[in-house]
Amino acid sequence: MSADGAEVRVLVVEDDPVAADAHALYVGRVPGFTAVAAVHSLAEATRVLDRTRVDLLLLDLGLPDGNGLRFARGLRAAGHPVDVIVVTSARDLAVVRESVSLGVVQYVLKPFAFPTLRERLLRYADFRATAGEAVGQDDVDRALAALRPPRPAELPKGLSAPTLDRVAALLRSAPEGLTAAGAAEAAGISRITARRYLEHLVDTGRADRTPRYGQVGRPELHYRWLAAAGSASNV
Repeated sequence: MSADGAEVRVLVVEDDPVAADAHALYVGRVPGFTAVAAVHSLAEATRVLDRTRVDLLLLDLGLPDGNGLRFARGLRAAGHPVDVIVVTSARDLAVVRESVSLGVVQYVLKPFAFPTLRERLLRYADFRATAGEAVGQDDVDRALAALRPPRPAELPKGLSAPTLDRVAALLRSAPEGLTAAGAAEAAGISRITARRYLEHLVDTGRADRTPRYGQVGRPELHYRWLAAAGSASNV
C-alpha cells in the first residue's frame, strides 16, 4: 500500500497470455496491491499508461514489439514516475546491471511461484512507505534495505540446497508431474528422500500433490510444479 493509504496499482506487461493472467492473479492476492490490467505488448502498455494511473510495472523484457529495458529507459527520460519490477528469464548479469542503472526496484527470474512475487511486492511496499527526511546514514540504509531480499531460510534438517535444486528442476521439466519413485530414480536418491524434498516444495508453495489411483486401487501421490504460467520459484 502506498504512503497515502491507496492501493498500489500494478500493470502486468508479459507476452505470454497465460503467464500474464497468472501474474495478475498473483498481484491481486497480495494485500495492498491491485492489477489494473495485463497486457502483452509495449504498445498496449503505453495505451494503459496514457489513460490510467499506474504505480508499478511488472515488466517482461522480451516483448513482441520491443525490449522492456528500452521501454523503461524511455519512461525515465519522459519523467514518468512509474516504478518497475523486471520479470524475466534473462540471466545475463549485464542486463541486471543495466536494470539497476535504470532504477528498477526488483529483478525476478522466471519461472517463479506466488511466494516469490509476494515477498518482492511486500518489500517494495515497505520501501514505498518510507517518507520524510533522513536524519542520518542509518535512515538511508534502512530505506534501501527494504528492497533487499532476506537471507534464504534454512532448509529442514537433512535437506541440502543442491539436491533441492535438482529435484525442483526435475519437477519443473515434468509437465505431467512426478511420483516420489520417479523423482528418486531421476535424481539418484532414495524414494523416501525424494518424497521429503517433494513435500518441502509443497510446503513452500512451489508444488502441489494429488492422489492418483492405479490398477490395484491404491492411491499414489503425484507432485506437480505450480509454475505452469511460465513462472517458477527461486529455489
